Amino acid sequence: MLSVQFDPEALRQIIREEVRDAMDSSKVKELPPFLTRKELMALLHISQTKTSELLGRPDFPVFREAGLLIPTDLLFKWIEKNTQWVEDNSNYLSVI
Repeated sequence: MLSVQFDPEALRQIIREEVRDAMDSSKVKELPPFLTRKELMALLHISQTKTSELLGRPDFPVFREAGLLIPTDLLFKWIEKNTQWVEDNSNYLSVI
């Protein structure tokens, strides 16, 4: 039988490092100042359904005055803020 041990703190550290690396990478610096819906989907590797969910959140950064555009810098700040929020406010990992 396969036995797997799970270390929630190790997972949190991996997530922190990956987000930090992604934000510091040259690819992020090459992104346009605003992303379209399709660019957001490609960047995050998410479906239309998940994209609609994100765009419908009141705290998700969207600039609607010029169509539907996502400010790239605010997107990464939002990701960082919400990644930390999940870590601080979710007991999901402690249950596993």
